[in-house]
Amino acid sequence: MRFWRFWFNSFILSSQYNPPRFVEMLMVLLAIVMLIVWNFTLETPYMILGWSFVIGASISILVREAIAPSPDIRFNQLAAFFFLSISLYGFVYVFQTL
Repeated sequence: MRFWRFWFNSFILSSQYNPPRFVEMLMVLLAIVMLIVWNFTLETPYMILGWSFVIGASISILVREAIAPSPDIRFNQLAAFFFLSISLYGFVYVFQTL
């Protein structure tokens, strides 16, 4: 029980300390889950939802870095552009298969 309480308290603390980063992390985790489910089921809605989460998190990262730059701004921007390019490639795949 102590183990779960530690993780729950860490979860609450991280959401209070930096809410935008927490939301971005949550969106990326949901995107990973959706894309893993898509790999097993090959249902298009899971892939579309996963790529939508990736696009939302990437745009949120870019906006957050533009408003309040962090010390590792270059890495965050490169990661966000990388996520955007992969998700756009995923959407091209979706539109080709429809």
